[in-house]
Order: sequence, then C-alpha cells, then structure tokens
Amino acid sequence: MFPLSNMLEAFVRVGTLKVIDAEGKTHVFAGAPGPQVTMRLTDPTLYRKLFFNPELAAGEAYMDGRMRFEDSTLRDFLTLFSLNRLSLGNQPLQKLLRRVSRGLKRFQQANPVGKAQQNVAHHYDLGNDFYKLFLDEGMQYSCAYFLDDTETLEEAQQNKLRLIAAKLNLKPGLKVLDIGSGWGELALYLASLEEVDVTGVTLSKEQHELSNERARKAGLANRVRFELRDYREVREQFDRVVSVGMFEHVGVHHYPEFFAKVNDLLSENGVMLLHSIGHMSPPGTASPWLRKYIFPGAYSPALSEVFTAVEQASLWVTDLEFLRVHYAKTLAHWCRRFEANRARIAQMYDERFCRMWEFYLISAEMMFRTGSQLVFHMQLAKKRDAAPIVRDYMTDLQRRYREMEARLPQRVGQD
Repeated sequence: MFPLSNMLEAFVRVGTLKVIDAEGKTHVFAGAPGPQVTMRLTDPTLYRKLFFNPELAAGEAYMDGRMRFEDSTLRDFLTLFSLNRLSLGNQPLQKLLRRVSRGLKRFQQANPVGKAQQNVAHHYDLGNDFYKLFLDEGMQYSCAYFLDDTETLEEAQQNKLRLIAAKLNLKPGLKVLDIGSGWGELALYLASLEEVDVTGVTLSKEQHELSNERARKAGLANRVRFELRDYREVREQFDRVVSVGMFEHVGVHHYPEFFAKVNDLLSENGVMLLHSIGHMSPPGTASPWLRKYIFPGAYSPALSEVFTAVEQASLWVTDLEFLRVHYAKTLAHWCRRFEANRARIAQMYDERFCRMWEFYLISAEMMFRTGSQLVFHMQLAKKRDAAPIVRDYMTDLQRRYREMEARLPQRVGQD
C-alpha cells in the first residue's frame, strides 16, 4: 500500500485507523485513544492519489464508493481526520503542496461580476425543493444561534435573526440592504419588526423567485423586494447594510473591493453587520474537494485578512462577536434532516450526490467542532458613534423583539 502507508504512519496520532487494501490485506495505524475506524479501499490507484492529495481524493473515493467503512461510519472517519489534521499538515509533501496552493489563491477565488453568478448557481440553484428537505422552515442556510442544547433548529435560527436585528439597531423609516439575501427570511423578519424598507440582492435565480413570492404572500411586497444582481451593481445608499453567509464567496483578493463598496453603500450614519465564516488560524486556502464540488471560488478567511481590508476602506469596527460552536450544532441538525430524507434525495438526484452531500455536511461540522473554523459578527460604520457605544442595547432589543415575535403574523416558510 506504498506510499499511502508511510503517510498514515505519520498521520494517525489520535485514534485507530484500520485499512483493508484492494488486495484484502489489513493495515493498522494507531495513536492515542480515540475514534476506531475501519476503511476498505477497493481501488489500488488510491494509494498514490490519497498520498498526494488526501482531501480531494478521500472525498472523491467516498462519492464513488471506492472508499467504504465497516463497523464504523463516515462520521467516525471524518472525526478521526479532523483530530489528526495538524499532523497531516506537518508532513513535508503536504507543506509543499499547501504553499503552492496558497500561491494560486488569486485564481482559485476569482469572483468577478458574471463569474460570481456562475459560482453561486453551482450550489444554490440545485432546487428549492432540495433545500426545503433539511433547512429550517424559513430556509436559512447559515449558522443558527443556540441559547441551549434543547432548542430546535427553528428556535435557534429565530435567535440568530433576533441577534442580527438587534445589532442593526433598527428605526422606523430606515433603508436596509441585504447582500446575499438567500430565500428572504432575514429581510422579511426585519420588515415585520419595524417600518423599514428592505432591498435584498442575490445571484441565485431560485432564491430570487421564491423570496419575492414569500414577500407577496406575507403582504410585505411594498416594503421588501429582492433583486437578481451583483451587490457591486447597486448604486443607492442605505442606513443599514447586512450580509449573512455571503462573504465566504467574495474571495480574499476581492476584499478591498467589497469593503470599499460597503463604504459607498452606507449613509453617513449608517451601520453594517457582517455575518461570515472565518478561522482562527493564519491565512490558508479552501479544501480542494470543497472548492471543486461544493463551493467553487469560496474561501473562509483568517481574521487578519479581513481586518487589513477593513482598515484600507476607512471603516470603524464598532463591534465584534464570535459564534464558536454554534455552526457545528447547526450542521448536525442539517445532517440529521438530510439523512431522514436521504431516500427522497436519492430519487431527486442519485446515490453519488447523496454521498457527496454527506461528506460535505459532516466534514463541515467537524471543521467547526474540532477544527479551526468559527463564525464572526463584525459591525462596521463610517463614524465611530454611529452605533451606541455601550453594548447593552443589543440585549435590550433582543428582549423587546422576542416579545414582539409572539404578536407577529406567521411568515411564509416552506408552504
């Protein structure tokens, strides 16, 4: 099983990985107590593919059924992989390959106008019926906010909406822009709380059509509209700008352009709330498997990369908060719902698609549970006092909004 066996000897520092090769021979790689995984490889070409590009090759092998697990699961394997990721990164060959990959970041993350829409369509235009099978009723495809572990996904997503609304410090009459507005739940929630005018922009045709339909059914179409266009093409100014789960698709070399545009979009006393995935480690690159199959052009930044671009745009960071394990919990909910509807999804697409999404959802959960990923909320403004200078208002507004929610009409979800 050379050269893969050499790599696995150095890789497994926690747990035990038993590999049954294509000839039926068993190899055991063990470290400190941890997950127990039995992997069967049916294709001898994987020995070299996994050695030279383990992340890409492992994902593809699982999708194609050339990598299977016995007396263990994909979740067990990805848990073991995540726990040992640092030892993998410390191998000389992997260090070299990652340096090369970092040198290609500009090309990997190119998202000019036009190309950005193609990248978004690859993932978000799979069909609304598909996303309804595992998201919450409001179809929010971003990190929820769990006040405790007993909450449902719907309750935690409502908490997230409430938290964001409080940080926007809404007032009647304000104009709000939602960059990357998804299926419209945040925009509809903001407009139901206060007499604000909300414009959402998205590059997904599927999201655009459904979100406008939801605004009409909710009776909010006079104050909430969704447009199919790139945020860089918006010319108006707004009192509030919010972006949830879109910044990951910008690309690090577009950050100066993004924050310069935010500066242009904000009114003099305007406030922005940016909700994005990031990581606590130094700048790197996106997983080659994730980039190829799930999110082309995407990248979750190191905070140092974000702050540099914000400084260059002459914006004040008026507040910063980190949601550390909330996305792991969110992804676990999505994965359970996906598995509950797996047979139906296989009919809609095929078995390979299901295995691809299982690999994506579980590996993403591990990145937040034992890896370096996190979610950050960055509040930005042109003026240092555009938002209140004491954070108490966020807590006070969340309490007020919670009381208001009981009196709000039910919004259109998955009907």
